[in-house]
Parts: sequence; C-alpha cells; structure tokens
Amino acid sequence: MRLLLIGSEDGLITTAGRIAHQRGAKVAQVADVESALAALRDGAGVDLVLIDGRMAVSELTASLKAERFAVPVVACGLSNDSESAVKAIKAGAKEYLPLPPDAELIAAILAAATKDEHALIFRDPKMAETLRLAERIAGSDASVLITGESGTGKEVMARFLHDHSHRAKQRLVALNCAALPENLLESELFGHEKGSFTGAVARRIGKFEEANGGTLLLDEISEMDPRLQAKLLRAIQERVIERVGGNEQVKVDIRIIATSNRDLQAECKKGTFREDLYFRLNVFNLQLPSLRERPQDIVALAEHFLKKYAQANHLTVHDLAPAAIKRLQNYAWRGNVRELENTMHRAVLLAQGDTVQPEDIMLTDAPAYEVDLAESDGAASDDSAAPRPHATISSDDVDTATILVGRTVAEVERRLILDTLDHTLGNRTHAANILGISIRTLRNKLRQYNEEGFDVPPSALGDADDGEVMRA
Repeated sequence: MRLLLIGSEDGLITTAGRIAHQRGAKVAQVADVESALAALRDGAGVDLVLIDGRMAVSELTASLKAERFAVPVVACGLSNDSESAVKAIKAGAKEYLPLPPDAELIAAILAAATKDEHALIFRDPKMAETLRLAERIAGSDASVLITGESGTGKEVMARFLHDHSHRAKQRLVALNCAALPENLLESELFGHEKGSFTGAVARRIGKFEEANGGTLLLDEISEMDPRLQAKLLRAIQERVIERVGGNEQVKVDIRIIATSNRDLQAECKKGTFREDLYFRLNVFNLQLPSLRERPQDIVALAEHFLKKYAQANHLTVHDLAPAAIKRLQNYAWRGNVRELENTMHRAVLLAQGDTVQPEDIMLTDAPAYEVDLAESDGAASDDSAAPRPHATISSDDVDTATILVGRTVAEVERRLILDTLDHTLGNRTHAANILGISIRTLRNKLRQYNEEGFDVPPSALGDADDGEVMRA
C-alpha cells in the first residue's frame, strides 16, 4: 500500500507514517497540499493520503474531486481535539486518526480505507480450470481480455495476472472506462498539458505513463467511444502516447489487460467497437464463469464473506445454518459474486446469534429468481446442477403488473431506472450493468429526468463524477 503524508516532518504525523511503514506501507511525505497535488499530477501512485488536521483539508478534498483523483483522505490530530475531528470529516476526510498514533488503530484505518483485499476464493472445478489457464499466461507480456458477467470478479483476476507476472513489483493501474465521459476519459488515459481545456490547471500524467513498467487495466472497455478507441489502438501498437494539448511523444512500457461484460465480437458487428482493437486486445481471452456455473463456490464464498464482515463489524457470527446454505444454493445469483457479498454483509448484520439463519438471507428479486424448493429437493442428489430461474409467477409480480397498467412506456422506464439507481445507492456503473444498458445511455436518461424536474439520486461514494449537474 502507498501512503502519502501531508505535514511537518517533525510532527506526530511522521510517527504515524513510520508505523505504517513498519506495517508494510510505502510512505512518502510532503509539506503542504500543493506539493501533494503536484506529486499526484506527476504520476505518484497513492492509495491513501494522511493529512495533518490543522492544514487545509477542505482545499485538498475539493482539489482531488476537481482533478478526479480517486484517493481516500484520512485527517489526523490530537485525540482531545474533537472540534478539529468534526471539521475534518465535514471537509471530506474519510476517517480521523487521533494522535499520538496507536499502531493497531493505524493498521485498522489503513485496511478500512483502502479495502486491500483481492483473494481468489474457489472450490469449483470450473473455476479451478480457469485459474490454471490464468497461471499459464500470467508470465507473458501478451494482452489479455477478461470477459464475464458483471460481478464475476474480472478485476480480481486482472490483479492475479499482474501479481504472477514479471511486472509484479511494478504498479497495476486501473481505469474504469464506463465511469467517465469521452472528453475526460482521454485525459485520464493520456494525461494533459496545462491549459489544454477548461479545468486543466496544471500538467497531469495519464494512466499510460503512470503504469509505465507495470500493467494497465482498462475496465469495461466496451463502453469506450469509437473515436477514442482509434487513439488507444495507436498507443497500444506503438507504445507511444501524446498528452492532450501537447506535441511531445512519450514512450511507455506496459502490459494491457482489458475487461468487458459484453460480447465484443457482437459489438464489432454492430459497429460500436473497432475490430482491429478487439484483435489487438484479444491475444488471449479469459472467460470467467458466472456463479451459476460454479455452484460449489457459493458456500466457499459465503463463508469467506461471513468471516470478513463479522470481523469488520466486531460480531461473533461464525456459522451458516444448513437451511441458510440451501437458500443460498437455490438462488440464481444474477449479480454473481458481488451480489453474494452484499447478501452476506446484510445477513451478518441481521443475524441474532452466532449462526446465520435462512430468514437472515435477504435475496434481491427472490420471487422471480429463486428455484422452487420442491423442485430442488427432487434434484438434490445432483450437486453440480446450476440453479434455474423459477417458472411460476408470484403475487408480487401480479401486484407490480397491476400498478403499471395505464402508465406509458416512458413512465415505466423512468421508474425502473430510478428504482434501480436507488437500489445501487446511486452507483451509476452498477445500475447500468443491472439494467443491461451502457453507462452513456444511463447518463443521458438521468440528464433528461433531471431537466424534466424529477429527483435523481446523487452519485455514490467512489462512483466517478460524470459531470452531471443534479438537483439537490
């Protein structure tokens, strides 16, 4: 983990940095906010910023947001200075670290702030075979295209490839192509020169330069605009980039890993994705199976998430009741591992004792997607059988249909989109994946609803700002 300290070298924040270094973090220190921003613009990779609470925390968080640096900020100050703590949190700090620093507290804050967990959990033979393929290609510099449904763990697999390559000691830099509009995405990829566009207050290094010597992960690359795809193709072929607004050619040495939850061959036929770029990226295609196709992993992952969230919430929940396991196995997991993780997080919080019961398992769309228990009992001997969608219509379906009768298609569509956005707590990327539409289409719909006077949920914490102006 890479930690940037902002504050005086003779202060207690330096002691905190020394403890973090002893815990395995790579620590750098600067004197003020402007120096920190300069380091970030120059491509200094940072997972967490620790700032003296007496400094301009609000200036730092505002600048990070304006320049689209997605890095969490932790403020620190004297333990008896509650006023500074409240002020720092209101200014945008994610946590407040009391000083003098406590080693265990620093370790906990570092872990919570960065969520540095990339374990591959599996028992199913199908996933084991996928991992064997990944191990065989990890050591090469060949581009890899990782495909699979949303929530299957494509980013985790990309990190596995990087960690098992000869570039493992260098950086893995990730960019979500679905999270930014075209004009901002180009700047994120290639960097920009000062004054090249409104808001370009200083020269900034892009992801290509930031990943030099390491690996560049292009997440959900199918969402990239075709015009930008052409520039990306040239950069991958020639390993040379030009910053936006600049003329200097910059050589880069990187490995490219791309992910997509769409069928890129079909996108090529539709003309939304360049075929030459597809072939350049698809030197090797690693297809991740859905959770429905790896049923033996359901319990393994559920147990992993149970332990994780019980520890995170200081709870004694440590077991799954047999009926709870059956309920998990009888569900189709449309959202795959991500949905299972969220389900287990809720279950841990709802559990009354040390065991998760079936009533603690709150499943999204369970009436529509859960397997009929009577049918599953009859097929219980076939452990490898994947869950199947329920064929009957529930009373909830009838009630919903009745409510929608008499409404226009536009009204129904708007309700579906806004309800889905509420369900994802404002996360545009997750909502688009659930709805089966592109992030660009979702943005356009939300902009339309906003202009028509409808309340649109704000972007979720950690969901990249796409430039929309939403009504409060």
